[in-house]
Amino acid sequence: MNLNISAWSIRRPVPSLVLFMVVMTLGILSFQSLPVTRFPNIDIPVIQAQILQAGAAPAELETQVTKKVEDAIAGINGVKHITSTITEGVSQTMVEFRLEVNVDRALNDVKDAISRIRSDLPRTIEEPIVQRIEIEGLPIVTYAAEAPAMTPEQLSWFVDDVAKRKLQGVKGVSAVDRIGGVKREIRIALDPDRLLAYGITAGDVNRQVRATNVDLAGGRGEIAGREQAIRTLAGKDTVAALANTSIVLPGNRSVRLSELGQVIDTVEEPRTFATLAGRPVVAFAISRAKGASDTTVAADVAKAVEALDAEHPDINLVRIDNTVDYTVGVYHSTMKTLLEGAVLAIVVVLVFLRDMRATVIAAIALPLSIIPAFWAMEVMGFSLNLVSLLAITIVTGILVDDAIVEIENIVRHMRMGKSAWRASLEAADEIGLAVIAITMTIIAVFVPVSFMGGIAGQYFKQFGLVVAFAVFFSLLVARLVTPLLAAYFMRNTHHEEKEGRLLRAYTRLVGWSVRHRIVTVVLGLVIFAGSIGSFFLLPSGFLPPEDSGRTLLAMELPPGSRVADTERVTSLVAERIAKRDDVASVFVSGGGILGAGNEARQATLIINLKKQRKLHQSVIQEQIGRSLAEVPDMRFWFMQENGQRQFQLVVSGRDGDAVNEAAAKLTSEAKRVPTLMNVVSTAELDRPELRVSPRADVAAELGVSTEAISEAVRIATIGDVGANLAKFDVGDRQVPIRVQLVEKARTDASTIEQLKVATGGSKAVPLTTVANFTFAQGPTSISRYDRERRIMLGADLVGSAPLGDAMNAVLALPAAKNLPEGVSIKQFGDAEVMVEVFESFGQAMGAGLMMVFAVLVLLFASFLQPITILFSLPLSIGGAIVALAITKNPISLPVVIGILMLMGIVTKNAIMLVDFAVEEIKRGVPRIDAIVDAGRKRARPIVMTTIAMVGGMLPSALALESGGEFRAPMAIAVIGGLISSTVLSLVFVPAVFILMDDIAGFVWRLFGRFVGPGEESEPLRAPAE
Repeated sequence: MNLNISAWSIRRPVPSLVLFMVVMTLGILSFQSLPVTRFPNIDIPVIQAQILQAGAAPAELETQVTKKVEDAIAGINGVKHITSTITEGVSQTMVEFRLEVNVDRALNDVKDAISRIRSDLPRTIEEPIVQRIEIEGLPIVTYAAEAPAMTPEQLSWFVDDVAKRKLQGVKGVSAVDRIGGVKREIRIALDPDRLLAYGITAGDVNRQVRATNVDLAGGRGEIAGREQAIRTLAGKDTVAALANTSIVLPGNRSVRLSELGQVIDTVEEPRTFATLAGRPVVAFAISRAKGASDTTVAADVAKAVEALDAEHPDINLVRIDNTVDYTVGVYHSTMKTLLEGAVLAIVVVLVFLRDMRATVIAAIALPLSIIPAFWAMEVMGFSLNLVSLLAITIVTGILVDDAIVEIENIVRHMRMGKSAWRASLEAADEIGLAVIAITMTIIAVFVPVSFMGGIAGQYFKQFGLVVAFAVFFSLLVARLVTPLLAAYFMRNTHHEEKEGRLLRAYTRLVGWSVRHRIVTVVLGLVIFAGSIGSFFLLPSGFLPPEDSGRTLLAMELPPGSRVADTERVTSLVAERIAKRDDVASVFVSGGGILGAGNEARQATLIINLKKQRKLHQSVIQEQIGRSLAEVPDMRFWFMQENGQRQFQLVVSGRDGDAVNEAAAKLTSEAKRVPTLMNVVSTAELDRPELRVSPRADVAAELGVSTEAISEAVRIATIGDVGANLAKFDVGDRQVPIRVQLVEKARTDASTIEQLKVATGGSKAVPLTTVANFTFAQGPTSISRYDRERRIMLGADLVGSAPLGDAMNAVLALPAAKNLPEGVSIKQFGDAEVMVEVFESFGQAMGAGLMMVFAVLVLLFASFLQPITILFSLPLSIGGAIVALAITKNPISLPVVIGILMLMGIVTKNAIMLVDFAVEEIKRGVPRIDAIVDAGRKRARPIVMTTIAMVGGMLPSALALESGGEFRAPMAIAVIGGLISSTVLSLVFVPAVFILMDDIAGFVWRLFGRFVGPGEESEPLRAPAE
């Protein structure tokens, strides 16, 4: 089963050359059009349902809104997890569906479910917002706008109206979001004393303004034989006209609006802010659309911003943050690593063969294998990202393998005195099965990775297929192009091959191992057992800490803190961090934490580090953390790019008090774990509340409803809900008109108590008549997970501490082992994905090995000899473990990828030995002589390919460029495994081969008599009769 298409290619070179001209052209064109992104474009169906109710406390929202929404959504087919976050006035529910669910169908199902319960929700909520969440939706670049001659409102409107409109027209931009700034509004600040004097409530004023200041449709007329549109226009043109609006008072009296308070053209009460280097700015963040290229979108946005800058010289637009530079750095470093690895692999060929023509032919194999793979990537809709670039990097050494095996065999035949033509024909025919077997085993190992389930499968779909594409094209090159070029361009160097002392010593060692095969195999099994045992001694992590030159710091002040307090503290912290020599800039986004909703007491600091610095990002974070520990009344933590923390645990249960108690104990004990720092739980401190409790009997007697009391307080203190606000026309936009008390009135409890509320008899009474006012405390925010109360325990890992070890340490704490009834602990974030990824990789590895065995059985037409080949797999584990231990690397995701890669490539040594021995035995050579001769003649190509692959991996192992933190552990594991597997398989595989042959003979003698003769066996036995 040699499938010798090489002879056909040598005799008819044109079709092969045309084929590769076509795929090379397609590959080059595809490479130029492939998008460059940080991560693969994945499609995880996540739907967000957000419901706003101005001024509502988290406790009320949970009961009246969130639980009803969760119950309605839970019945939808395909729901995997429901996560809810409730803060003041906002109920946000995230629904994650199983991967096989169509995201558009999921969106419609959630909308329908909320529509069915809309009548059960409070009347004062705003219309529910249900939208799809794109995983790629995080901003890739952020700009700040500064204009000393403009007010904050004018600058904010410039961003909303001009900048957004221009940037949203750029191809590949999905969203432009403003950070900081203010919105214009007309404020009617009512004087509480005048309201009391005139006997009118803030709610009455709001309703009259809304009813009188509006333009409405009026119908259609047909006067004088022509059709006219009839419009009812009552909207005021100026603020002065609005101030002169007549407000009807009880007793058929009226008063001008300006006499009840001030009518001001101002901005809404700020709840967020943005600062850069201590100066207030208005920033805007740009997100790319799905499938677009990070680099292309960022470049096009930069051109659009330059045009804006030129059109508006009075406004200074500055780029303050971006994630694209790191993505571009990873891309360039991968390409550089690829070239360096290729050069090292080619140098190995030159050193061993000492033939420039052979080296050039081997070098041609690399671009002919990699470039067509780009065409396959474009056809599959892939991008150049961290995962696919990793795949391209790791195949550098593999791709030159097949060419080395072919060329070395051709050179060996030429040194027997054959012409280049004849040597190419015979050598390609001889080695054909081994090359096909090597390639098919690699493909069989990597393809199952592309079909892993869960989120991990979405990320690594590209990984396995890119490797498979490149290796498949490598096989085509080795079978079609390499023998062809060798036949026409190789020349005999007349170099006589002499066996060196090392080869003679190896031959004697192989002879000994074959004669003492039982002892040799037992020794190999002992080495394997030791490797497996040492595997569990290494610490386990998920992802190595990367140095992206950018870090996110979340800050939180005590409950009850105002925006001004947050601005003051963040200014102090930002100034302290900016003084560091390795910090380039500090951008503060106040009023919320990335991915956790908006609260006035929270802020996110985006710290950009200088490119030229001595310390690693993780060390800088540790130092910043220690320097901020002394700042009072503030807690902080570092976040990853996705808004999550490195270490996360979820404590959940139906009993909120039990969950709080368990989380508090666990947090306290976790702070003593040495591998964790900045341990913070989301079990919030209670915030101060002023509670209004209606007197049921008095309120009922006067005809005052609870809703009327709530409305009176809400409108007086923060204004009506957005949908109920009157609007003021300003050119081509509408500005809301907010009616509320003057701000200083909110600072006096007695003023709020004396607010009037309408009774059933068209009169008004003070709130104190129908309600009691008390000071108390209530939750600041509430988190729920799968319809249970949830508290998140998060922490930063100290330095490069492994995530797995930290997780085991926390789960071993007394508080984690002695949980109250009904309370459970679940791993979350990276820890949850780590378990899923490792399980998926284990399954993929098992499936890959089964496919390898099946491929080898088909190719060798034997069930026992493939076991000989698979015996080389465990021999590689020990080398990988030793290499990781020496370099102090834990077992992490890249290491698992490296071990998976080893499963595919270390079989090549055994395949080359077994294939040669089987062919020799078919020619009548005794089996021991055949396997010893196989070891002697295949030792050089085996060592060559191993050193070539090590050379290809070496630049990745050194981790000198961006993204090297991820590639290095994988490369180190592969290099260690390759070296150990090569050394050991050259000794152990021959012994296993003979042992398997002994077993095969014994099995045949035992069961052969039960097998009937085949059709071809009868003529062979006829002479013996």
